[in-house]
Order: sequence, then structure tokens, then C-alpha cells
Amino acid sequence: MTHKRTLLLAMAAFAASAVGASSACAQSTDASDKTSSLSTPSVGALQLGAQKSAEPPEQRWNLHVQNTDIVQGDSGFSAKYSGRDSLNSAGETKETVSLDLMLGARLWSGAEFHVDGMVWQGFGLSDAVGVAGFPNGEAFRLGTHEPNANLPRVFLRQTFGLGGEQEAVPDDSLHLAGKQDISRITLTLGRMSAKDIFDNNAYANDPRTQFLNWSLLANGAWDFPADSLGYTSGLVIELNQPVWTLRYGFFQVPRVQNGTAIDAHVLKAWSMVTEGERRFSIYDHPGVVRLLGFLSQSHQGSLQDALDNPARPPDATENGTYRKKFGFGINLDQEITKDVGVFARLGWNDGKTEAWSFTDVDRTASAGVSVKGDRWGRPDDTFGLAGVINGLSSVTARFFAAGGTGILVGDGTMTYGTERILEAYYDAQIWKGVHLAFDYQFITNPAYNQDRGPVSVFAGRLHFAF
Repeated sequence: MTHKRTLLLAMAAFAASAVGASSACAQSTDASDKTSSLSTPSVGALQLGAQKSAEPPEQRWNLHVQNTDIVQGDSGFSAKYSGRDSLNSAGETKETVSLDLMLGARLWSGAEFHVDGMVWQGFGLSDAVGVAGFPNGEAFRLGTHEPNANLPRVFLRQTFGLGGEQEAVPDDSLHLAGKQDISRITLTLGRMSAKDIFDNNAYANDPRTQFLNWSLLANGAWDFPADSLGYTSGLVIELNQPVWTLRYGFFQVPRVQNGTAIDAHVLKAWSMVTEGERRFSIYDHPGVVRLLGFLSQSHQGSLQDALDNPARPPDATENGTYRKKFGFGINLDQEITKDVGVFARLGWNDGKTEAWSFTDVDRTASAGVSVKGDRWGRPDDTFGLAGVINGLSSVTARFFAAGGTGILVGDGTMTYGTERILEAYYDAQIWKGVHLAFDYQFITNPAYNQDRGPVSVFAGRLHFAF
């Protein structure tokens, strides 16, 4: 795999040189330490009481590149037994590589077109099964030995200003620099990640620069609509005001559980997401709280119907029909000082049907802290510490105990216990735009099974973005 990784790194170096050569024409600013999201930032509202930065010149186009390389492993752990989708108890080391080349162009007033060309390679531990809160957010269920290419994002964003005060929009991989009305309506149409817009968090949002665990990059109980790479097509409408935002999204869902093919029956297979965001400031320290609700319908099986069938192990796919799943989430982040921030998420879904797109979590709670390195003279470094508790509904727990399998869970049987995860990372800037991170995760009851684990997982991450 070494020569293949070298090929990806060479491609990344070439792309980076192209970005550097074009930065003057694109009037691009450095975005190496930014966590981009499709939701257009409300700079003035998020930084209440803070002095606004100088307005950037309006960009006609921009070009960004990122590369992330992760090596992750564990030395093994005790296990009374293993199933088809269990984490390998003998220990293993895996790696993932991703490279994105992202181009944005301004088409007409208020309209931006963005495309993201991604190349990826590698596998998660045990081919990304065995832990509901999986330890590598860059690992897909669809792993590959050879470099594979995809267009995960191809979308049009149209912003309609409603007048009044304006704010600056900084340049990053998903936005063109310029200015916009704080009061506005934004439409986004195309292929994207629902996570680009919903359930954002300042301190736990991006596995390329922050925490690695799936349960920290998103609300684990939100079965967010996506194919096995994490992307889908949809339409999002946002209404932004100075201190609040309302969002609604309608997305397509996979044809099969965590599949790559999208179900073409748009009126039968869909996911709707709503989110309300309230921004505030406590003694000039910004904070945000977000309330999320989702309702999805896909061709999924009932877990209770599968258990009622005497056949073992239970197979929910045998009673698949178009069924609904719903759930809720709350997400908050709060700056404590200029270099310390805290965050938390809570999530719940009805837990009656198969998890369809994301992971096997019905209940989740997470909280953590992020500390910049100002205190020890390294302001571009970050230390993060967080904890997660994931749980299942009673019927989901009985389904897995009877031998059923999900997206990531399938030990053949289980003695149920909540899955508990502790993660700590240190991310150090070693050059402008280049970061090296070390990550440790301690996972108790992996895949909700008290008969397996605990397991310690170690990782190293190299990331650059320009």
C-alpha cells in the first residue's frame, strides 16, 4: 500500500502547487485551520460583541486542496467470542488516505457553484465494523485497496439577501469570499453531505482536524441520509437572522442499508431534517445551541417482526417495506475563554427499525472540551478530550443478542451494555497548513457487548489543507 499512498501524496503535492500558483488570481486566503460547512457562516452574529474583521474582496472563483492520512491500530483485547461483524480481538493496524480538490465559482449575483473531486483509499479497523461509535471518521464501510475517485459534492448555492446589515464571508473550501446580508434566505441544491449543513459544532465536527470518532463528528442517533461514503443529493432551505437560523432539508436515501445506490423512488424513499439554531454571547464569548429533528422513510425492516419470526439469526431484510424512522437531537458549543471551548450532544431515535445510513445508535450523549495551545506558546495547536455514551432501544438490543446484524454491529450474540468511549487528541501545526495529530480512544463494551473489550485504539494523523 506504500506505493499507492505515495501516488496520492504526489497528487496532493501537485494540487497544492496549483493552489499556490492560483491564489493571487483567486484572491484566496489561508483556510488551513478552518472546518468548512455548507451552511453559510453568520460571522457577525456568531461573534456578538467582537470587532468585525476587514471585509475580504469578492472572489470570482477559488481552489482548495486537502489531504488526510490516518494510521490507526490496537494491540488486541479479551473477547469471549466473535461474530461476523466483530472487531478483530487479535489486534490490527489499518490506514486511510483521502485527497480532495475543491473548486468554487461565482455564477451570478448570490449564486455559487462548488464541486469536490475526492480520491480515497484504505480501510477502517476490521473493515469498519465492530464498534457503533467507530474510531475513524475517515473510514468508510466501502473500503478499497486501490485509489478510488468520486465527486461527493456537486451543488449550487443561491443566496437571496433580505436587506439590512451585511457581514463578511471568509474564503474556505465551500465558500467564496465576499459579503452578504445577515438577514437572508439560502437555497442549496445538489450532491452534498447532510452533515455539511446540519448538526455542525465548533469543536467536534471534522475528523480531519478534530476528534476522530464517528459519535463525535455527528449525533450518532441521527440516521443522517447518506450513501456508504457519507453523501447524497438533496435540497436545503435556510432562513438566517442576526441571532438565529432555521433550516429544512429534503434528501434521498440509499436503496439498501448503507449502500452506494440511491433509491430512485423519491416519493417513497426520503429523509427530511429540520434544525433551529440560536446564537448568543456570554460575557463576549460566543455560544450556539441547535435543536434537530428528522423523519425518514426507506425500504427497511422491522426489528420486532424479525424477532417474531422463529428463524435464527433474525434477518430484518426479509420483512423490508417502506417504513418511517424519526428522532431528535440537541447540540451546543460554548467558548469559555478565547482558547477554551466546551461542547455537548444528546440524541434519540425511535429504535424500531434498522439503522439505514449512518450507524447502529438509538441513544447517545457526548461532551468534551477543546483547548488551543496559547497557554504553552503554540496557538495553532489543539488538545481535545471528550466522552461518549451510546445505547440501544430494548428491541434493538434483543435483535443483536439473538444474532442479528446491523451496519456496524454483529457479534452473533451479546450481553448488552452501553458503549462508552473516551477520546483524547493533540493536533500540532508543523508548518503553515500542515498538522500532525496523535489520538487515543478507550472503548468499553464495543458494539454494546460486555463480553468483549475494553479496547485501546491509537492513531496518528497527518493533514494539510490550502
